[in-house]
Amino acid sequence: MVEAVYRSDSRRVLATLIRLLGDFDLAEEALQEAFTAAVAQWPRTGVPANPRAWLVSAGRFKVIDAMRRRARFDASLAVLAERFGAVTNDSEGWEDEGIQDDRLRLIFTCCHPALPPDARVALTLREVCGLSTDDIARAFLIAPPTLAQRIVRAKAKIRDERIPYEAPSLADLPDRLDAVLQVVYLVFNEGYSASSGGSLTRADLSGEAIRLGRLLVELLPEPEAIGLLALMLLHESRRAARTSPEGDLILLEDQDRSLWNREQITEGIALVRGALLSGRFGQYTLQATIAAVHAAAPTVAATDWAQIVGLYDRLAQAAPSPVVELNRAVAVAMRDGPAAGLALIDAILSRGELADYHLAHSARAELCRRLGRTAEARASYERALALTRQEPEQRFLERRLATLLD
Repeated sequence: MVEAVYRSDSRRVLATLIRLLGDFDLAEEALQEAFTAAVAQWPRTGVPANPRAWLVSAGRFKVIDAMRRRARFDASLAVLAERFGAVTNDSEGWEDEGIQDDRLRLIFTCCHPALPPDARVALTLREVCGLSTDDIARAFLIAPPTLAQRIVRAKAKIRDERIPYEAPSLADLPDRLDAVLQVVYLVFNEGYSASSGGSLTRADLSGEAIRLGRLLVELLPEPEAIGLLALMLLHESRRAARTSPEGDLILLEDQDRSLWNREQITEGIALVRGALLSGRFGQYTLQATIAAVHAAAPTVAATDWAQIVGLYDRLAQAAPSPVVELNRAVAVAMRDGPAAGLALIDAILSRGELADYHLAHSARAELCRRLGRTAEARASYERALALTRQEPEQRFLERRLATLLD
């Protein structure tokens, strides 16, 4: 019971505690105290009518009480405790709408231009969305200790430079949007394809990313914000078809497209059209356009792969990366045959790029399998299996390896 509330509401509660207490570490302490109290009380008294407000109130009081006790050894803590008690007395700001707004404020605080770009993303993923340091490090393809130091330094900078906990003015908002869009995009990706664990997806994260995307479009209806929302909706539309009832991975070519959410597809395509008509679009709108081509096709075979390759060409110019090259190579394999795609993937891997990216090796294995190059396929599947930490992907790769051994 408490765990379910933690998964659904803990980051919202943390955002409000940061606003009320003005300090990340104090807010995290308050969050833990609040859930400790919930574990002790809710089994006896039941879940409160408004669990978020209850948790905010409990966490705030627990931390203030602890500060007052410690004030015997540090007089400054007594002053802080009284200040926090005075400014957080009004519970109206703890209601659902206030807590929802706090998450957007927290995102813009974490994405403040005073912070380095990589720290903005890392801090937001950690504090707003609750991703572990290891999960974020995998998203950045860097070592977890390096990532942890970025987060620590970002928190210290916010505290020391008194970066305000607020959404920027309309005049400042465009300059701050790119970093926020990147955060929302990475949050959605973690929800759409979890980096580790027993589930392929995390609906809580992808749902939260879409909610934040809608808020951003409402606040600033710029083409790329619209394009990102479209991209998320079009990908999310496939959720029900991407796993079996047992939670196993189902590839795009094997999905039952009748399970795709047509409402989300209709909305996503309409948003893509609006973003494209603006003429001021970028990488998110291009990715959304690729997703729209997939959504419009009745089967994999009927997909306009030539158009998708052309869109990847444009995406590679707008936002060049080895992952974009990999996705383009897969599209080329569908258009021109597996040998053409394999040559492109081998070129990427030969440069040393994506050597530790399991999807590059699994894509190579698939193409080798289709070409009958069994030994190479087996080696690439084994490499991909050694790199992935997601259980549905591990089971899928194990099944592929088993078919090669038969």
